[in-house]
Amino acid sequence: MMTIQLDGQTVAITGAAKGIGLAIAKAFLDAGAHILAIDLDASGLAQLQSTAPGRVDILCVDVADYDALKTAIEERCLDHLVCAAAIGSGKTGFPFWKLDPSDWRQVLDITLMGTVNTVHACASGLLVGETSRKSVLLLASVAGQMGSQTDPPYSASKAALINFAQIAAKDFASFGIRVNALSPGMVKTELNRSVFESSEEAKVMGYDAWAEEKVKRVAPLGRWQEPEEFASMAVFLASEHGRNITGQTINIDGGQVMHS
Repeated sequence: MMTIQLDGQTVAITGAAKGIGLAIAKAFLDAGAHILAIDLDASGLAQLQSTAPGRVDILCVDVADYDALKTAIEERCLDHLVCAAAIGSGKTGFPFWKLDPSDWRQVLDITLMGTVNTVHACASGLLVGETSRKSVLLLASVAGQMGSQTDPPYSASKAALINFAQIAAKDFASFGIRVNALSPGMVKTELNRSVFESSEEAKVMGYDAWAEEKVKRVAPLGRWQEPEEFASMAVFLASEHGRNITGQTINIDGGQVMHS
């Protein structure tokens, strides 16, 4: 069994109060790291903080507000950054013109620009001190790789993040800082449930039945992924084991996206 220790290292994580972000925060805590947890869910942040007193600092700030984010984070020395904050439009495409262009704004502000804001705000903290073991991880999605019609604003935002990860990887490379994107496939989170609730299928079937049918249809392995799987990969990529991995998009998706 591989054991990863990140004792004494500080990891900033957006979207840390729930879902995949919360699982990642817990995994870094298990590895001995100190967490800077960022989210708008104050109660969720407080609950996370209570699980590891003295090792979790919390910031209740909107990632879409760059000035507030920069003020809250500046002068903090960071070893790793994980950007997991994201939202969907709450509506379903098929076709895309069922949505109004105004439905795109908040998704772009948080899912795309919220991540861009965070990396900008954290760049100076990442560049302090010895940088050769540092890393950045952006949570993307298989939706950003295959033109998913389910939620066009979300898919487009995630596609842009994959490209941004490659750009940032090139810019940070001379400092030894690695940047990667991690793409979930089918995960039972609040965001995934909201996709179902906005669909036509919600009128005729329950979430569990929809989920079972969909995952068997779109993923060759036919099973859902768990938040803890992404958490394990996030810790691995931040560790010495990932020292030569940068500019990559890593899919944990049950085979949903395969590139020839």
